[in-house]
Amino acid sequence: MKLISWNVNGLRACIKKGFLDFLNTQDPDIMAIQETKMQFDQLDKDIFKKYNLYMNDAEKKGYSGTLILTKEKPLNVFYDFESTNTHPKEGRVITLEFNDFYFINAYVPNSKDGLLRIDYRQLWEDDFRKYISELNKQKPVIYCGDLNVAHNEIDLKNPKTNHFSPGFSDQEREKFNLLLNEGFIDTFRYLYPETIKYTWWSYRSNSRVNNVGWRIDYFIVSDILKDKINEAIIYDEIHGSDHCPVGLDIKI
Repeated sequence: MKLISWNVNGLRACIKKGFLDFLNTQDPDIMAIQETKMQFDQLDKDIFKKYNLYMNDAEKKGYSGTLILTKEKPLNVFYDFESTNTHPKEGRVITLEFNDFYFINAYVPNSKDGLLRIDYRQLWEDDFRKYISELNKQKPVIYCGDLNVAHNEIDLKNPKTNHFSPGFSDQEREKFNLLLNEGFIDTFRYLYPETIKYTWWSYRSNSRVNNVGWRIDYFIVSDILKDKINEAIIYDEIHGSDHCPVGLDIKI
């Protein structure tokens, strides 16, 4: 299977910047999209006729939101996760159940400048980790999206000046460690332990031109699937958003 994930930072804007060309060229079996910034009734479904379409939009218009395009129709579709009554409706998670695996698309909350939302982020992470761990007991999981954390110093250009920044705080990195310790692996780092590549660049200070970036977009899979990974890809030549797409080729 060929799987791709992309934080498009506004799907309508990204479509104007080449999203459909990328989608049609790559022709993935599943395409996971984060930060759609639109409501379901604003989506032109006709442009995705090849795919089954599942969208989780936020109550707040123009904010957050996730979408999955899949050629194979899933057995079941779940939006958000257990304990959702404690979380605002921000359209952050979609889970598809297939015969042999679960596929999760997530847009993890940003902790905000000054770590103003770090307490909520940690609650979200704890609840999500329980959710994904329960699924993993039933069948293998493929989890992708904008996880809003650079795990290790190799995963961002300037680690020394960012230890108290959202996306590289000790709290966020520790939550990522806890997730991996539940029986999951970071597919790109598993295949390429020393490769420096980024998936997000600030719009400020010519960050992308100078490749001052962060790797915060991932494909995470259950340990049991690690020998089935063919390739993990970062499409850092693709523009259209402040993030680039990431991909996974896997036998499943």
